[in-house]
Amino acid sequence: MSEISLIEKRCWNALYEVMDPEFPVSVVDMGLIYGISVQDGEAEVTMTYTAASCACMEWIEGDIQKRLLKEPGVEQVRMNVVWSPPWTVDRLSAAAREKLKTWGVSAR
Repeated sequence: MSEISLIEKRCWNALYEVMDPEFPVSVVDMGLIYGISVQDGEAEVTMTYTAASCACMEWIEGDIQKRLLKEPGVEQVRMNVVWSPPWTVDRLSAAAREKLKTWGVSAR
């Protein structure tokens, strides 16, 4: 496993500012982001969605791209949407579970 670079750490931190449109939870805390790599100014985000029929896909991807383009050293963003492994509630962070509970959403 390779060590994460400083710019990749900054990108991960930046994505805590990108919220899921349906709940006040970041895409990172939702467990939607599987990986971020940055090479030669291009950030590649590997991610998934909670469902293949998610109506907010374009909105979320646009928000991710806009936010990452604000990071020094990121000139392009490429989205890599994957469906394996599939998203489950097990991917939610503890912070996400608490926020969802306050909204009356069960997250086990």
